[in-house]
Amino acid sequence: MRVAMIGTGYVGLVSGTCFSEFGHSVVCVDKNPERINSLLRGESPIFEPGLEDLVARNVKAGRLSFTQDIKAAVGNADAVFIAVGTPSRRGDGEADLSFVYAAAKEIAEAMTHYTLVVTKSTVPVGTGREVERIIRETRPDAEFEVASNPEFLREGAAIEDFMRPDRVVCGAGSDRAKELLRALYRPLYINETPILFTALETAELIKYAANAFLATKITFINEIADLCEKVNVNVQDVARGIGLDGRIGGKFLHAGPGYGGSCFPKDTNALAATGRKFAAPLRIVETVIDVNDKRKSHMADKIITACGGSVKGKTIAVLGLTFKPETDDMRDSPSLEILPALQAAGATIRAFDPEGMHEAKKLLKDVVWCSDGYETATGADALVIITEWNQFRALDLDRLKTLLRQPVLVDLRNIYKPAEMKQAGFRYYSVGRPPVA
Repeated sequence: MRVAMIGTGYVGLVSGTCFSEFGHSVVCVDKNPERINSLLRGESPIFEPGLEDLVARNVKAGRLSFTQDIKAAVGNADAVFIAVGTPSRRGDGEADLSFVYAAAKEIAEAMTHYTLVVTKSTVPVGTGREVERIIRETRPDAEFEVASNPEFLREGAAIEDFMRPDRVVCGAGSDRAKELLRALYRPLYINETPILFTALETAELIKYAANAFLATKITFINEIADLCEKVNVNVQDVARGIGLDGRIGGKFLHAGPGYGGSCFPKDTNALAATGRKFAAPLRIVETVIDVNDKRKSHMADKIITACGGSVKGKTIAVLGLTFKPETDDMRDSPSLEILPALQAAGATIRAFDPEGMHEAKKLLKDVVWCSDGYETATGADALVIITEWNQFRALDLDRLKTLLRQPVLVDLRNIYKPAEMKQAGFRYYSVGRPPVA
């Protein structure tokens, strides 16, 4: 099948590349000339494990190409996916759909035959109908349908998630649209992947509801972690005890500095805004947003407490800046709140991240940038782990202790064991776990 993917951001590039790996002919379109030129040179503009090699293989096979010419891409396509950004709108938290609607108008102008237009971007209920209205208004003569096919990709594991998903959700009306979507995902039938067909609006809401539920699990265990610290209980034992319940499950029950990234912050805000719009307030979701926002500043306070109640004139070494490992994504990362709070309290920050440095330098000021964990720790009064990259899990503790001015380690991801750190001679602070006596 012939596919046009509008947008080569995270969702568009991963989805388009994986569709080409399925054997379809895919053209990815983007207005950003730097992004397209980078892809034409064989360079991925985002870091995602395995993506650059997958792009190269499918470009070489002739199944994947990149262009700024939306007219040519759409004119030849059987299905056109809209995978542009839907950031939170300032002021009310609603999704900014201007890029989606602009894409819809351009698609309408470029269509030459029956085309299935599919929203891949995360969009609020009703967006698909508005896309349909825009296309119909722009091209009354056009033969088309609009469907919704939300993505459920985890950054750092996106290729695996696309190739072996838990489920594929498709909001489509006619049998013709459903058959086209089945053909696109036909390789997944071998793995007996559940493909759920729903109404257009249902598919739109499923994505928001799923992300809000996962964000709630994260926020729940973070609040339990605060209680654990007060009552001398290990939050990891609590998480395991409840996660073994099949009704709950163990995923997303890892205490830490709060969620971030491209999905949970904006999607919870957009869902809460939708609830207010339709006079059906989502109080749990609104509370999750509030608690998560406050948690990031609470983590800065935790670091200051670990440093004796003040960081004025002190140097803090920070390992990990991205919102999670295996990505260079800095969007809504806890580090963007924690580091400025420490700087405002008088600290000097030394920092390192394996993949996020380029993006971090655009967002964080007056930071001493380092080349690895040991350089970061050199001369610092405390070491803080914000992101649980694998290379931070096996640091040479004896070496660290000689590099730090004070043997203080604040582990916001609980990747070390308190007993191990005590034996190594560190003053060790973690999240939701009692100190070793």
